[in-house]
Amino acid sequence: MAKLSQEDLLAQFEEMTLIELSEFVKAFEEKFDVEAAAPAAVVAAAPGQGGGEAAAAEEQDEFDVILTGAGDKKIQVIKVVRELTSLGLKEAKDLVDGTPKPVLEKVAKDAADKAKEALEGAGASVEVK
Repeated sequence: MAKLSQEDLLAQFEEMTLIELSEFVKAFEEKFDVEAAAPAAVVAAAPGQGGGEAAAAEEQDEFDVILTGAGDKKIQVIKVVRELTSLGLKEAKDLVDGTPKPVLEKVAKDAADKAKEALEGAGASVEVK
């Protein structure tokens, strides 16, 4: 197998949906026994440093909207997921079928609240972290 350059790999990743990319990261983590963690989270969790408490006191500005259940109106939930994301019908259905799954990641509080409202309005159960 020929070795791919960084540019070739990035070009491949650009063509992937967020769901496909998320699944790739999970497979990569399992294959190489590593964890893809944000550097800021590692610094905040480092033992012996007083900055962790100060970081926890700061107001959170990025939120994840996680679909925890589709409810009785699964088709309506799939439609809302498609409206909130750029996913196709199959990807949106797979996301709804594979709950709990993140629908939106690292969005502003107002966007997270609107997404939660829309999903709950369609009959889904949602968690914002």
